[in-house]
This record gives sequence, C-alpha cells and structure tokens, in this order.
Amino acid sequence: MSKTALLLMDLQSGIVDRYCNDPEFIRRVQQVTATARKAEMLIIYVVVKFREQYPEVSPRNKAFGAVKSGALPLQEGDPAVEVSSSFAPESGDIIVTKRRVGAFSGSDLEVVLRSQEIQHLVLAGIATSGVVLSTLRAAADMDYAITVLSDCCFDKDEEVHRVLTEKVFPMQSDVMTATKWSQQVESTKEVEFASK
Repeated sequence: MSKTALLLMDLQSGIVDRYCNDPEFIRRVQQVTATARKAEMLIIYVVVKFREQYPEVSPRNKAFGAVKSGALPLQEGDPAVEVSSSFAPESGDIIVTKRRVGAFSGSDLEVVLRSQEIQHLVLAGIATSGVVLSTLRAAADMDYAITVLSDCCFDKDEEVHRVLTEKVFPMQSDVMTATKWSQQVESTKEVEFASK
C-alpha cells in the first residue's frame, strides 16, 4: 500500500458545516482514514483557500464568484478554511493547498505524489461534481490508478452524485463503498504480513 495515497478533499470546516454535516458521512470518512493509517498509507488533505481579498479569483470565474462575494469565506486565516475537527490531520499527514476546483490546479500535489512515488489515488471529498470530478479527470490523464469511495463523496444534488458515481467515474476508476474498500485494504495487509 506504500504506492497508494488517500486524498481527503475540501473537508474544511466551512464546507462541511454548510454542505454536509451528516454524522454517517463523517463516520465513513473517519473509517477509511483509520484504515489508511493502519495500512501505513500516505494521507493527503487537499484544501482550497485564497489570499486576503482573493487576488487569485478572476471576475470571469463563475465557480468562485460567490466566494469572492463573501458567501463562503475561504481566505487564509479564516477558521472556515481549516480541516474540520472531525477529520483532524495527524503527524505525517500532508496538507496541500489549491487555488481552483481540482486538487492539482494551483497546488503542488503532483510534486508531492511524484516525490513519494505514489501510483494509486483513493478519492473522497465534497463535492462529487466539483473537486472529486476535476481531480479524477486530471489524475486519469496523468495515468494514476484511481479508486473513488462513493459514499465518502457528497454532492448537494443527489442525482448528479448518482450519475457520476454509477455511470461516469467507472470509466476511469474503480468505484466502491467505504466498507468494501476498507475490507479490501485489510485483506491485502493480511496477505502481505503472511508472506513476510
């Protein structure tokens, strides 16, 4: 599992509180995070935030127009941009800051993955139609193996989430539930341990 990284994306206080403060979602993400830690997998938190007064946000960018207006505070230093306490990073975890929707856009994620010789990405986050979709597309174009944890992704539009996880994502990734993935990781670790 040393060539695999779990990407926990946009699980920031302001985003979780506003869009998905669901105890079951939180529990599932905590479950996969614990599984990844036990398997000694690299855990990367991807967060979106901007400098004061949002100099990175173009007036032509519809996606971040609401952010610039103050509807969702994503300025550096604001408590809303910190990883939610429900998913608190631990020593050894990596936090990557991005300036756009996808995890690779305006970040050093690719440098981190290359340096750690990561070949397989496991994706979870908010929103399915935002950071998860954008990151999956970019990662597929870079030839990463990809797994999407369908019930550890959330979108405010349930039908969009369903279409993406059932019809679109399977064309470029393995899509599975948190429980199935955790069982798969644990059985792989048992096989690795037995072969030593």
